Amino acid sequence: MANLTISNRSAADTPCDALVVAIVPGESGAGLAPGHGLPRKTVSHLKSVVADLGLAGKVGEVTTLAAVPEVTAKIVVLAGVGALSSAPAALEEVRKGLGCAVRGLGKKKKVAVVVPGTSVELVSAVAEGAALGAYAVSKAGTTSTDAVGVVALVGPADAASRRAVKRAAALGDAVAYTRDLVNLPPNLLYPETFVDSLAERIKGTKVKLKSYDMKALRAGGFGGTVGVGQGSANEPRIAVLSYSPSRPKASIAFVGKGITFDSGGLCIKPANGMLTMKCDMAGAAAVAGAVLAIAELGLPIAVTGYLGLAENMPSSTAQRPSDVVTMRGGKTVEVLNTDAEGRMVLGDCIALASETMPDAIVDVATLTGAQVIALANTAAVMSNDDAFRARVLDAAQSVGEAMWPMPLPVELRPGLESINADLAHKGGPEGGMLTAGLFLQEFVGEGIPWSHLDIAGPAFNDKAPAGYWPKGGTGFGVRTLVGVAESYL
Repeated sequence: MANLTISNRSAADTPCDALVVAIVPGESGAGLAPGHGLPRKTVSHLKSVVADLGLAGKVGEVTTLAAVPEVTAKIVVLAGVGALSSAPAALEEVRKGLGCAVRGLGKKKKVAVVVPGTSVELVSAVAEGAALGAYAVSKAGTTSTDAVGVVALVGPADAASRRAVKRAAALGDAVAYTRDLVNLPPNLLYPETFVDSLAERIKGTKVKLKSYDMKALRAGGFGGTVGVGQGSANEPRIAVLSYSPSRPKASIAFVGKGITFDSGGLCIKPANGMLTMKCDMAGAAAVAGAVLAIAELGLPIAVTGYLGLAENMPSSTAQRPSDVVTMRGGKTVEVLNTDAEGRMVLGDCIALASETMPDAIVDVATLTGAQVIALANTAAVMSNDDAFRARVLDAAQSVGEAMWPMPLPVELRPGLESINADLAHKGGPEGGMLTAGLFLQEFVGEGIPWSHLDIAGPAFNDKAPAGYWPKGGTGFGVRTLVGVAESYL
């Protein structure tokens, strides 16, 4: 989590270990982006380098130079950011391009980034890309020493730009915390220690925490969560994070799937299928990060996060296929496959969230393998309300998180019928992503706009780092949830 600042001092004189300068595509090759604030001799030198190396200004193109004339920084990094414009897609290219450059500068104590323009939207994109790129994965149980310590933006320092940088810093901190949670090994992060981490993290904030232990879960009728967690020595929890400003303009509930490790239960996964299953709590982590960011920004929106936390393990006490459990609110569910466990904790939490009648509910989950097959690193968005789904998609587009609208086909609903319970917890092999959404819809309170985000693809990057994404947890979903809250302002 880098300290983020902005000033309008000369880029050449800014004290730093590395100076990042954006380059953009041009008719005859790449060129320096505007707003560089560098001496004429330096600009001439950099333009010659760009031409000599045939740089194109493409996102991901990063070139490091040493001994640049009239610059105090030891190295200057040229970063491709694509064509500059105020369009959301172009701003996301800026985030990725500068995030990529900053990500490659691990162990540098201070990095300066020249803002390639003066608009508030551009300042915000540069700040967010730098904040997200400054993250480095920690070794288990330690604090990373490879992350960039300070990112100094060189650009307009008016009040609006400073607010944009403050927002980017809050988002960067929230995403970093989310990534840290996802990256922790499951022997260190399980339901109890997840709650402990939340308790420590909210100290000094306006966020409050309530936790349901196994006794309270049984007493409260949370049969879905109890059933998933009963096979593990680490008992399940539901954690509730709440931020309640005075005179809120809206009240929103966020629900997150928090399966701290998913073995598949008695319907056990193949060995290779478990390699990334520590990330099956990424939805809960995103909800935690979003609530913390909203509180840090002081948004006049009441937000409550419901985190369904459990470890899905096989044992003599684990739930079985054909078990029937009673969910929060009284509906009975027949369990058909213990490896479709996330929807059970989500159903309990959605029912709990509905009891307070919020203005809207958004759940976030690494829910189905079908989502990955269908959309890869693009999240799926389903909803019981077209207008609210559009609101969520607009928020995602504005922050640069790729999401795609998906239907909840009523013709698939009969696949959830059960002769032994009110409903079966999954449908057939076709349309698994969609029937999962139909199942969750059963627990949404009447008249409450609700949206379901399946982030199974983009929540975890098991490939090489790219853009501002490191390898491992990406923190996907945090910025969209904050954007949804901001849409009520």
